[in-house]
Parts: sequence; structure tokens; C-alpha cells
Amino acid sequence: MKRNILLGVTGSIAAYKAAELVRLFQQAGHEVAVTMTRAATEFVAPLTFRTLSRRPVAVDMFAARDAWRPEHITLGEWADVMLVAPCTANVMAKLAHGLADDLLTCTALALENAPLVLAPAMNEHMWDHAATQHNAQALRERGVSLVDVGTGDLACGYLGRGRMAGLDRIVAAVEDVLDDGG
Repeated sequence: MKRNILLGVTGSIAAYKAAELVRLFQQAGHEVAVTMTRAATEFVAPLTFRTLSRRPVAVDMFAARDAWRPEHITLGEWADVMLVAPCTANVMAKLAHGLADDLLTCTALALENAPLVLAPAMNEHMWDHAATQHNAQALRERGVSLVDVGTGDLACGYLGRGRMAGLDRIVAAVEDVLDDGG
């Protein structure tokens, strides 16, 4: 069944992998829209996602729009699921504490009857930090699905936990959430 997947991309080196997620979801027959944090645009240009999704990419909370409805509300109502991949420690903390200071986090808080799935990506010290683990637990308790981080080479030169999960695992997690009635 064709579903609407809202992909949030945050400022992690793993942002380049999100472009392939768009293609994988489209190959499965889904519509994909993308919202990015400003930091994410330092890693991958919005043009990449606009070309792959064939839809405008939402970045700026205050961009002029033709529609009268705020974009974060419109996107939240459109989505059958919102996936944030990669999800930085910063965005996880914002979501755990209800902070909404950009378009992506405002949209996540404005989701209407749509589940939220996060695929964290960060250095192992950041992932293992007590604050990050506390935020992850708080999100899980609220029904947010977290795709467990992978282990391997990290962009910072470390070898350890914290890398974004494999794309197949992320796609499967989103499909599972959708199959469960999301």
C-alpha cells in the first residue's frame, strides 16, 4: 500500500545515506517528502533530495509559501510516518524535551496520528552518554521507535557504536511501524 513518508534529515555525516533511503522508499511504492535542518544542508544539498523525491524540500521555518497553512502543520498532517535519519544527539534531545526551534522539530511535534521513527547517528561517546541514553529512553516511553545504532567505523576515526543503522534495517523498521497501524 502506498504511504506518505516524511524523512527528516539532521546534521550528521550520515546525511548522505538519507538520499538512498528516499530511493528505497520510492521503490517500495511510497511517496517521500523531505525536511532538513540547516546543519544537514552543510552535508547534503536540498537539491539532492528535491531531485530524488520530486518534491520541494522543507528547510526554512519562515520561508514564504503560497499556502496559508504553516508548513510544519501541513507536513505533519500529510505524513503516515515521520522518519528522522540520521538523527543527531541534539535533535534527539530536542524531541525528548519537546523543544521545537526549527522546521524539522516543529513538524515532529505537529504530527497528527503518525508515528515517529528515529535512526540515531553519532560518535560512540555521545551515544553512550547518560544524557543521550536518558533521552532515548524518554522517547521510547512516549512511543517513539528508535532503530538501534550500528557498530563499525565512525567518521570521526573511532571504531565503535553510534553509526546509523543499515538502510535495510531502517526501511524494515518503518515498514513494521506502518504495518502495526501507523
